[in-house]
Amino acid sequence: MMRIDIDAAIRLHNHWRRQFINAFAGGDYADMPLSEHCGCTLAKALQEAHGAGTTGADFRKLVSIHNRFHALAGDIVDLSNNGQGDAADLLLPELNEASHQLVVELDKLREYRES
Repeated sequence: MMRIDIDAAIRLHNHWRRQFINAFAGGDYADMPLSEHCGCTLAKALQEAHGAGTTGADFRKLVSIHNRFHALAGDIVDLSNNGQGDAADLLLPELNEASHQLVVELDKLREYRES
């Protein structure tokens, strides 16, 4: 499988999530880098991954959770931009849970490599 720097992926993901939460709290998505999620380096790495390990259930689950995380972030931005900040606020716990699940799945990928 194409190598993914798992520690860097977790670090970058957590940094992005913090930026997103801070931007949401300030209500200013326009100034936030990656506000449209197009710059996610993990997304690019997952799309380019190939070979052993990329056809397994754990990898598919990682991709699914990653996609869910960004879908939630997009929903939050859309709701907020459409004057539905209260509804957007209700999705933040779900975003945090998806973030936690993503890190768990990245750790599983590390375990797969080490075995």
